[in-house]
Amino acid sequence: MSVVDEPAVRVAAAGRAGQWSAAAGVVLRRFGLLLVLLALVFCAVSLLPGDAARAALDRGASPETVAAKRHELGLDKPLPQRFWSWLSGLVTGDFGSTAHGRPIADLLAASAPQTLLLGGIAFAITVSASLACGMWWAVRPSGWAARVLQPATAMVVALPEFVVAAGLIAVFSFAAGWLPAVTVAGRSGFPAHPDMLVLPALALALPQTGWNTRVIRGALADAARLPHVEHAELEGLSPLRLMSRHVLPVALPAIAASYATTVGMLLGGALVVESLFNYPGLGALLAGSVADRDTALAAATAAAAGLTIMCVLLIADGLRAWSMRGRR
Repeated sequence: MSVVDEPAVRVAAAGRAGQWSAAAGVVLRRFGLLLVLLALVFCAVSLLPGDAARAALDRGASPETVAAKRHELGLDKPLPQRFWSWLSGLVTGDFGSTAHGRPIADLLAASAPQTLLLGGIAFAITVSASLACGMWWAVRPSGWAARVLQPATAMVVALPEFVVAAGLIAVFSFAAGWLPAVTVAGRSGFPAHPDMLVLPALALALPQTGWNTRVIRGALADAARLPHVEHAELEGLSPLRLMSRHVLPVALPAIAASYATTVGMLLGGALVVESLFNYPGLGALLAGSVADRDTALAAATAAAAGLTIMCVLLIADGLRAWSMRGRR
């Protein structure tokens, strides 16, 4: 290797080292945020009035029985010691037990499939609707679709999931009576009838559809301004072939990064939406743990959801970095 090539090699190696260092920093920040979230959940549930010992016993339990139960659950220890003990078990894969003695890992395993089903349906709705609307908006930027989608997407993006859910319940359940407002679980643990999934899935999908529609429209518009796309348009290609062969492949990394972020947002929103519809998933499990002041169960549910969301967001960060690298 010549001497002239050595500086270039050192620059390339330094660039790769910087990329790995930046990636490691992102991962550490994500784990730090997750740790802070778990500490906040643990402290918030612990500081609520009442405790898990009284919730696990009968109302007429004597003070001695309550004190014995508190000692059994470790509630008589300082809060930092309890959090450290729970976190140490979590690192080894031990989620602990509820105040009623049930293994938390079993409860999470029983509730997670329902949440994944709801999130999967909402994600499918988001992808299909946002792709159709975003491509339509990009192809006809000055048509009536643009005049409708511009304010509509801005409105649904600004509304939280619980507001969207309340509106859907008011219109389609109370006013029209078409769809149930409450989910009833069948013997399998899943909703007893498919129509019970409609409103929760829509409540999750509508805000994300609005967001992704705007992202897709922007990504396609940026790709359409590239020189090779303008050259293909001058050659007389049809709008459909121009979009599928020249515009969409360029915009795909940015769209994929947006969808990866959407997965995390759907899982986080599901914890709120499920409690509103009494849906038997992780959200209902979290709401029940807060009602029972079961700190370990609440923190374990938040840990399971937070870890999943963090992994998905790391994938989104990687896709976004790939997208930016491809544009250089």
